[in-house]
Amino acid sequence: MYSHCSAVRPRGIFISFEGPEGCGKTTQIQKLARVFQGCDRSFLVLREPGGTALGESVRHLLKYATTAGPSNLSPEAELLLFAASRAQLVREKILPALLAGSFVVCDRFLDSTTVYQGTARNLPHNFVKYVNQQVVSGCIPDITFLLDIDSELALQRISRRGTHVLDRIEQESLQFHTLVRKGYLELAQANPGRFIVLDAEQSADSLSKKIVMTLEERYGPFS
Repeated sequence: MYSHCSAVRPRGIFISFEGPEGCGKTTQIQKLARVFQGCDRSFLVLREPGGTALGESVRHLLKYATTAGPSNLSPEAELLLFAASRAQLVREKILPALLAGSFVVCDRFLDSTTVYQGTARNLPHNFVKYVNQQVVSGCIPDITFLLDIDSELALQRISRRGTHVLDRIEQESLQFHTLVRKGYLELAQANPGRFIVLDAEQSADSLSKKIVMTLEERYGPFS
């Protein structure tokens, strides 16, 4: 699908986490960050949309600054807003960190656009692929952890977050979230060398151990 940017930045490792809403990405990224801290490895944790001043403004717009319900943005506008945030993140944060030899851990990246705006929003595949290619400038994760979870269970997890205010995507229908999961699994099947699919219904500690073990098998021990 896309070429890696290893020729551009030969030193760092780019790790992305993907999955439906409520899959536990944030928890796993926090656990991985503590592992990196404990072994004194250079790393950078980022999120999408966000990670830069521009990206955080776009994030607020996409997630909260709307009043007419979850679908008041056109799919095309939504896609291009995500793309704007990603373009800035790649050039301002990701590529410099990779060139410096750091681990870069990103909470979502271009695969989210392929699935959410492409599969679930039903935008043309070639259009989404073209936008992704232009935005990332060849910078593709070396490894992507897909935390897979049943859509109904994921929505139940979200509903149990107490005072959490649902964002636009979280307010979408079960059908939408089911399409998201389906899109992710199809994407993982098409890219088996990059995707590691993990059952997000297991305990957070078990997941964390599998993630660290996979990374050490590919890139050597952290300690």
